Amino acid sequence: MDWGRIGTIDLGERLAVRRLGFGGAWLTGPGTYGPPPDLDAARRIVRRAVDAGIQLVDTADCYGPETSERLIAEALHPYPEGVVVSTKGGRLALGDNRWRADGRPEHLRRACEGSLRRLRLEAIDLYQLNAVDPEVPLEESLGALVELRAAGKIREIGVCNVDVAKLERARAVTPIASVQDRYDLRDRENEAVLKACAEAGIAFLAWFPPADGLAAAPDSALARVAGAHGARPAQVALAWLIARSPTLVPLPGTTDPAAYERDLAALALALEPAEVEALGR
Repeated sequence: MDWGRIGTIDLGERLAVRRLGFGGAWLTGPGTYGPPPDLDAARRIVRRAVDAGIQLVDTADCYGPETSERLIAEALHPYPEGVVVSTKGGRLALGDNRWRADGRPEHLRRACEGSLRRLRLEAIDLYQLNAVDPEVPLEESLGALVELRAAGKIREIGVCNVDVAKLERARAVTPIASVQDRYDLRDRENEAVLKACAEAGIAFLAWFPPADGLAAAPDSALARVAGAHGARPAQVALAWLIARSPTLVPLPGTTDPAAYERDLAALALALEPAEVEALGR
């Protein structure tokens, strides 16, 4: 991997990481619920990511629930120097990729303490509010995270699943290090949020769904670029994210070792500006 070409990004004032992370949502069973089918393979993939140079390992207490955090700690603790662990609180897992927001300050305090125990950390590098609870003012939820930071439990604060207006409300409460949401070649609903992050110097952590079987129409730009590079469409889609914006930090993840090797190989794809533009169209 040419990490110099891919570059780094600041996460707030205290942290800097290479601009590709590992997404721990997929260290679970179907529907992001329960354990993965092969626990040993899941641990090996996390270690492989860090051995390859990945510095940001992202997870959440609701992945499993709790499964992903435990697996990451089992795979990496004691954490190698330079590894940044990001986790989230504020969502409850209901199974089958369904969630319920819980942004009550008392819940967030309990959630943070649980994540600290499972991850075997004294302080969480980046703690993100996983969702805005419609029953709790955003300012109250973030206020709890500010208190946790003052207590030394977390270092930087991020938010997930917000629009531009909610991002501005969050920034009025506290400096925001990151925004996490879906953004990929075929789903750019959050383009305005990405632009706002770029203007404010906030990292946009793009969770990247396992797309090893991503298809491309024969006459599409995706098929042409993939053919020119001898790559799979899913690899080109990941390389496009890296080239799309210096604010973007893709978070690919999987429990399939072969698929993850293909994700890593995608980092070697240096797309030409004309290819990036054609894919963007």
